[in-house]
Amino acid sequence: MSTLIDRSTSSLRVAGQMARNAWDISWFGNGVEHERTPTALLYDEPHARVERIAPDAPVSGNPVLLVTPLAVPVTCWDLREGQSLAAHLTAVDGSAETGRPTYTIDYGAIRFADRGMGFEDWIDGILPTAVERISAEHGGAKVHLVGWSHGGTMSLLLGAHHPDLPIASISCFGTPTDYRRNPAYKALFWVYDHLGPAFVVTPMAIAGGTTAPLTRLGYRWMAPVREITKPWTLLRNLHQPEVLARINAVDQFVDAMPGYPGRFFNQALTRLVCEQEFVKGAVHLREDLVVRMERLVTPLLLIGSTADVLANAASVEAGVEAYRNAEVTFLKVKGFSHLGLIASPRAHHETWPAVLQHLAAHDG
Repeated sequence: MSTLIDRSTSSLRVAGQMARNAWDISWFGNGVEHERTPTALLYDEPHARVERIAPDAPVSGNPVLLVTPLAVPVTCWDLREGQSLAAHLTAVDGSAETGRPTYTIDYGAIRFADRGMGFEDWIDGILPTAVERISAEHGGAKVHLVGWSHGGTMSLLLGAHHPDLPIASISCFGTPTDYRRNPAYKALFWVYDHLGPAFVVTPMAIAGGTTAPLTRLGYRWMAPVREITKPWTLLRNLHQPEVLARINAVDQFVDAMPGYPGRFFNQALTRLVCEQEFVKGAVHLREDLVVRMERLVTPLLLIGSTADVLANAASVEAGVEAYRNAEVTFLKVKGFSHLGLIASPRAHHETWPAVLQHLAAHDG
């Protein structure tokens, strides 16, 4: 009899936990709170809030700047416990005795008034300032750049446009060089090649950019399987708080996505995606500003996943041939989504160690 009572009590306890979990992830619940790694402000300027991660943690080695892509919240680097590259680099996750001085940059909200901002605003102003300020904070030490998606794109352009900046190395997660090696863009290329650039750039030129809701919808559309199967995944894992917390963290991240400035979006779409200017070696941002990729001599690490819809491994690997004057290392991984490259539990064992090794190899 006591055994039956114990089993019933246990079943009721599990059912109660599942009910609480279901409430938390429902429209009526408050979701799951994710504790962030402590930060300290270095400086705060328009479209450039730079913070140091875990400022009190013991560190050594050259500093790191995590280069955030546009249309993405800075929390991509610190999603939640176990999915935080920022915590891993500073070793506050217990992965090592000492970490590295690590910084993030947040561009803030992108509004209609910012529609004229393009890549040049970042590689000629926002990012060089961040690199120089961080370098000065550490006695003139060179700064490692670690970028995800367009954060990697901006890092590559910065390294080529300003080879005199104190940059120690560049690591890129899911940053394509040749988009035409990615079947996901096939329809876009057909429109561009057969109907002309106007059909591609005019909508964004009129709108002034992509709104935050449109950016979020586009990101979800690029992962249709996840969105279609999510209800079943949630129901199947109501008894596993860790799984629900991971799903909730990604949803909160997507829901916080800002938009793109119109000029930046159209530059990316025409110059980099359709015209393959990374591959051709000259990126035309303005008539008087052409970035020559032959000037990129900084050691590079390129990481690409076979399962990444936005930046498949083949499009990332093209950088090995394109950046001929740089020492390029390419890492091909399987099964990672675009965000998963930097913020999935597997990243701790597969992609993060490659970055740490690259940083250590190019310190000093």
